[in-house]
Amino acid sequence: MRGLNGHGLVYGGVEGGGTHSTAMIYNEKGEKLAEVEGPSTNLYQIGIPETNKRISDMVGEGIKKAGLPENTTLEGLGLSLSGCEREETNSALVSAMVEAHPTLSRHYDVCSDTVGTLNTATDSGGIVLIAGTGSNALLVNPDGSVHRCGGWGHYLGDEGGAWWIAQKACKVYFDHVDNLNTAPADINTVQELIFTHFNITDRFGILTHCYDNFSKAEFAALSKKIAEAALSGDALCIWLFHEGGRMLGKHIRALSNNVSKELKEAEGGLNIVCVGSVWKSWELLKQGFLEGVKDERGQPSISELTMVKLSVGMATGATYLGAKAAGKSIPRNFQDNVEKFFHYKS
Repeated sequence: MRGLNGHGLVYGGVEGGGTHSTAMIYNEKGEKLAEVEGPSTNLYQIGIPETNKRISDMVGEGIKKAGLPENTTLEGLGLSLSGCEREETNSALVSAMVEAHPTLSRHYDVCSDTVGTLNTATDSGGIVLIAGTGSNALLVNPDGSVHRCGGWGHYLGDEGGAWWIAQKACKVYFDHVDNLNTAPADINTVQELIFTHFNITDRFGILTHCYDNFSKAEFAALSKKIAEAALSGDALCIWLFHEGGRMLGKHIRALSNNVSKELKEAEGGLNIVCVGSVWKSWELLKQGFLEGVKDERGQPSISELTMVKLSVGMATGATYLGAKAAGKSIPRNFQDNVEKFFHYKS
């Protein structure tokens, strides 16, 4: 059962998103031995067999990078993957993994990326609010009860995520030119950003990017250029991020009635773990976010909250869960895993 090279038991964790993934290898002392990057591991995008192959490849690369023998079997592997919300799907993933890659790990834990994120930041509960390519919010109370808002993908949700902001920019622009709805501000900068990003010369050129060759990640990447233009003062781009922030705030409002008294009364109030590239534009999101948290009477649905970002990858939390699945525990220091960036009290 013991690992080689003096590392003792070895554990792994994988953070899997719709655009890219990260795998980490830890020893039983809680020391990170290796970290490797990889492609998407969203099973709804690529299927279970390819998802498992990519996970196995990343773990194998991590083991090699850690200086461990190539035939090392992990004691526990936590898989915190976008799309892994249902127990039936997660069980199917593990069964297929054990069959196709029997020596990868002895024990597994499979969960959504939101659960892995929260376990990176705390073991006492809180809210994870993801705003990356898509968006999702998950509340876990200290008693283990779970509530969610969003996470339904770009057809049914993703409000406030990068894809949603980019799509809204296109929609506002197209509606304005069609004289269907008037844009809230001048459209010239947004038009230029859309045409440049998709390398098109007229509005019809975008159709292939929406339908024939749609890439959610490529579409979402437009939001970065919108953020840059907002910081330069473009009014429509500022409005788009304000709307994104408002929708993210509404996720917190949606969950507020289910937040336990213990979480509300904790030091600093409700702990919200924020994950995803959209949070890099917090100053553009902030006012909209605080509006979105308010109820229909204009009162904050949460009286006090502290927002934190992970200062380590969420594969860290996945590793903790992998160790737990093996009936073990590795040393954890949650204070070192997060960085506070905003506190609000009404």
